[in-house]
Amino acid sequence: MKKLHPKSTLDELCYPYIYEESLLCDYEILTDDLTRMVGWAINDLQLLIKNYPDNKNLKNLELQLNWILPMCYHLNGSIRGNLAISNEDHLQLLNYYQQIKEITKDSINGFVLPGGISPVGILNKCSSMSKQAIRLMVLIHNKEQKEVAEILPKFANVLCNYFFTATILINQITGFKETPFVSKSYK
Repeated sequence: MKKLHPKSTLDELCYPYIYEESLLCDYEILTDDLTRMVGWAINDLQLLIKNYPDNKNLKNLELQLNWILPMCYHLNGSIRGNLAISNEDHLQLLNYYQQIKEITKDSINGFVLPGGISPVGILNKCSSMSKQAIRLMVLIHNKEQKEVAEILPKFANVLCNYFFTATILINQITGFKETPFVSKSYK
């Protein structure tokens, strides 16, 4: 059977690399989707801020997410194209994460079942997508032998943790109580 690659006009092609067999295309589609999800989270956060107009932590979260939004597109192109995530970017994200972690330090210890008012669900999805991006980076680098700069999975790991901790912050502000998860698999 011949490989699927229909002749297309520009109007019939959604992405130049869509017929590529490399996982790099999957990574780029995933990080594109991640960027779109962050945009959605910002929109829903703006709606939430209307209910808590004096909450500085929500306003800071909005500023941080607006910084993260283009960084997700930089993450997207940094394997096929030029590396667009710097050590300074990584440190900035780490700083944002540590700020939220400090604010929420008494709110959670251990695993919880996901829940809360929007944009919590969206941010949980962003956290999961960050993990998927890391896994694809591992496969692209180790199996497909395409160089992945070490700063990229480091940045994506912090991104994953940041998004999760942002959900805890929102739940803390809105009064949503997470349900602890007790694993039957791990003790």
